[in-house]
Amino acid sequence: MFLVRNFEVFLTIATLYIADMTNKALVNFSRKVLLLSLGSILTAGNFPAIQSELQADTIAARAFIDGKGPGWRELGECDFVNVNCYEDTWSWDKDGAHCTGNPVGVIRTKEKFKNFELVAEWRHNKYGGNSGIFVWMIDESLEDLQPGKLPQGIEVQVLDLGYAELYEKNQGKKSDWFTSHGDVFPVGQAKMKPFPPVSPNGVRSFPSEERSKGAGEWNHYYVRCINGEVRLWVNGAEVSGGTDCTPSEGYLGLESEGAPIDFRNIRIRELP
Repeated sequence: MFLVRNFEVFLTIATLYIADMTNKALVNFSRKVLLLSLGSILTAGNFPAIQSELQADTIAARAFIDGKGPGWRELGECDFVNVNCYEDTWSWDKDGAHCTGNPVGVIRTKEKFKNFELVAEWRHNKYGGNSGIFVWMIDESLEDLQPGKLPQGIEVQVLDLGYAELYEKNQGKKSDWFTSHGDVFPVGQAKMKPFPPVSPNGVRSFPSEERSKGAGEWNHYYVRCINGEVRLWVNGAEVSGGTDCTPSEGYLGLESEGAPIDFRNIRIRELP
């Protein structure tokens, strides 16, 4: 019965698929349902290898926030101002923003934001590189900020996979208080109640999955900030965040923190 019932579903969707090939939305929808139905049929027929491939294709077809659609806009060079970096620390071209990492510091947006969605792709160009994205910064911490210093606010960590190894080698300490897969945490006088899992000191929200790629590879961040709550998706899956954030409004910032890094496709959509 299981095989027959799923085969009937398969035939029904196949008929719709053929009947209206000019309707792109229906074609895309039908393709996904065809894969699901056929996967069930093949399961009943004991074709595990093919069914596994179909499941992988279906998972890959899940919604992925790419920063396109109504309300989204790009953040480019004209949307940022330098805070405490050198004139040549940051450069921009058609491919995005490029940072030398020297000195430690930030650039910030010209506008302040409260409720928003943000997407950004980043790539470390050196093993063990460090950087970050501030989603809300404390105004006073930006005033007269000297090179070599970072502001206070809510940070979304951008850390290369090799950072832990270098830290333990150079510091002679365990690196159990941070990860390289998307920590979210308050800096300075900022406050946040982290989502679990939590770092040993209770400050950082540790990622629930290890999804970051290493130096030389592009990573995708989707950050959603609403009413003092921040959530981070790394390469398509939600992993970390926190609530009761203070501040819950402010400038966004990109960090220069000792190593070359590139950002591209930085896009934002403001929310009510």
